[in-house]
Amino acid sequence: DHLLNNVFFDTCVYHQPGIDLLTRVIPVDNILFASEMIGAVRGIDPETGHYFDDTKRYVEAAHIDAAERYKIFEGNARRVYPRLDATLKMKGQ
Repeated sequence: DHLLNNVFFDTCVYHQPGIDLLTRVIPVDNILFASEMIGAVRGIDPETGHYFDDTKRYVEAAHIDAAERYKIFEGNARRVYPRLDATLKMKGQ
């Protein structure tokens, strides 16, 4: 438990089974959204026709609820980086 309070994992996993495993094994509070510029990994998944590095769609398709998705996409980053959260709040976001 002490370790998980200080270690975070990101979603730069380039396939759905990897994201599904990540969200089953790691508590959602320890997952931060990560992405690369679409096309940075030039490979396209022949099964889906999407770039492998389109990580947002993997998180959206994971078997987690909307509140957990919010934590991964935004909430956890605001908690882990309080100065970022404060700056965004000052800008009304």
